[in-house]
Amino acid sequence: MKIKSGFNLRQIGDEYIIVASGAENVDFTHVISLNESAARLWKEVDGKEFTERDLAKLLLDWYEIDEETARKDSETLAKDWLDAGIVGDNTPKQG
Repeated sequence: MKIKSGFNLRQIGDEYIIVASGAENVDFTHVISLNESAARLWKEVDGKEFTERDLAKLLLDWYEIDEETARKDSETLAKDWLDAGIVGDNTPKQG
């Protein structure tokens, strides 16, 4: 996975939101809000290829949580980002 170009993290007060730049990304039907942990992950992987496993490892490095929690949280976050269209899945397709 990789964050798609044209999406940037902004902090407004205590909140973190993803904003789109460029006409092709403008869609005001959604505001993508991130909690502090998700924003920290975004900053860490911005501009890099990453996997759910990479996100889980970062969570394990930063927080006192177990592997199962880190794995589930990273899977949920990756799915949310994919569903929102702010990251692309560059994983080769089987077939």
